[in-house]
Amino acid sequence: MVTFSQRVSIVTGGAGFLGSHLCDRLVQEGHKVICMDNLLTGSIDNINHLIGNKNFQFIHYNVTEYIYIEGKVDYILHFASPASPMDYQRLPIQTLKVGSLGTHKTLGLAKAKGARYLLASTSEIYGDPLLHPQPEHYWGNVNPIGVRGVYDEAKRFAEAMTMAYRRYHGINTCIARIFNTYGPRMRIDDGRAIPAFISQALRGEDVTVFGDGSQTRSICYVDDLVEGIYRLLMSEYNDPVNLGNPDEISVLNLAKEIITLTGRKSKILNKPLPEDDPKVRQPDITKARMILKWEPKVPRTVGLKKTLEYFRAKLTSTAHAT
Repeated sequence: MVTFSQRVSIVTGGAGFLGSHLCDRLVQEGHKVICMDNLLTGSIDNINHLIGNKNFQFIHYNVTEYIYIEGKVDYILHFASPASPMDYQRLPIQTLKVGSLGTHKTLGLAKAKGARYLLASTSEIYGDPLLHPQPEHYWGNVNPIGVRGVYDEAKRFAEAMTMAYRRYHGINTCIARIFNTYGPRMRIDDGRAIPAFISQALRGEDVTVFGDGSQTRSICYVDDLVEGIYRLLMSEYNDPVNLGNPDEISVLNLAKEIITLTGRKSKILNKPLPEDDPKVRQPDITKARMILKWEPKVPRTVGLKKTLEYFRAKLTSTAHAT
C-alpha cells in the first residue's frame, strides 16, 4: 500500500544491469518502485532479492505497448533497451522500437501522471566523435545506416522526443547521457569489453582485443553512475547531462589490467575492428560537477576487483549447474 507522501517510481528495463541497481537505490531511498521489463536482455536474477519487498513490484511487460498504471506516479526512469553492440545488432528492430515507441509510451504516461521523466541516453549519440572529450553541446558524428545506427539513432530520436514533450506539453524531463559503465550484474555474454575480458581471462582463454587496442574508453563503476542518476532525477535540471568517468584508458591497457587482476596468463588476441567502432570516448563532466555536485569516486582497480568477484562467482555457479 502506498502512503500519500511516499514517492512512486517506475523503472523500465528495471531487471537489467543498470535498471536493477537503480531499483535498489530507489527502494533504499523509500520509494515504491514499479519495475517493468520484458526480460529480452534483463534477468529476474538481478531483482530476485527485491521480490517480496513491500516497496517493490515487478511487471513483466513490453513498454512499446500502451502502459496503464493505477494511482499516482512521481518519477519515470526509461532504461528499457538492449545496450551492448552484440545485443542491439542481434535485436535491431526491438532496439529501434523501444527507443521510439517505448519512449513515446513512457512520455505519455509521464504526461498523464505529471511525473518527472528521466531518459537513459548514451555516449553513443556522439558516435565516433571528432571532438574530444565530448561536451553536451557536441552534436556527434553518427553513421545512421551503419550497424551501430540502430542504437545510436534510437537514442537520438528518444532525446528529440523527450525534448519535444518538454517544450510542447511542459513535461518535467531530464536526459542522462551515460558513458561506459561496469560492475556486478553485467551478463557474462554481454559482449562488451569488460565482461568479455574478465570471463575470457577467468576461463584461461586468450583475451580478444579488437583492432590494435589503441581506441580509448572511459569506464565508470555502477555505484558512481547510480549516484549521478539519482542526483539528476532529484534535481530541477532539464537538459542533457553527461554521466561517466573521465579517466580515459586504452582498450589494450584495460585488457592487460584485467588479466593481471585475474592472476591468469592469458594472451592478447587481436581481431579486426568492428564497423564504426569509436576511436575515442571520454565525457566532459563539467556540467555534472557544477549542477549535480557529482563526480566518480570509485578507483578503477577497486571497481574491477568487485566486478571480478561477481564474475568469478557467476562462472563457478554456472559450471556447477552444468
